[in-house]
Amino acid sequence: MVNPKYHIFVCTSCRVNGKQQGYCYTKESVDVVNTFMEEIESRELSGEVMLTNTGCFGICSQGPIVVVYPEGVWYGSVTPDDVEEIMEKHIEGGEVVKRLQI
Repeated sequence: MVNPKYHIFVCTSCRVNGKQQGYCYTKESVDVVNTFMEEIESRELSGEVMLTNTGCFGICSQGPIVVVYPEGVWYGSVTPDDVEEIMEKHIEGGEVVKRLQI
């Protein structure tokens, strides 16, 4: 059983039918996921950090949405450029990135 230290969820507007459409998708959320994957791999954290793309969290106007567990911290308007900061400060440093927190 996988028991990661952190689980990161990113809304990519994934639908039950497999289509990706919606606000977060149009705002580069797939690029956010890809950047998280690259950062997790380059920092050798694949055993400690799990990444999952999701459907809608219901606050589209603040998307793309990223949620980090176990703390349950919600980040909004996340861009691929923000991922490095989230990884460095939150995942590795244990500090919430206040400017992105919602």
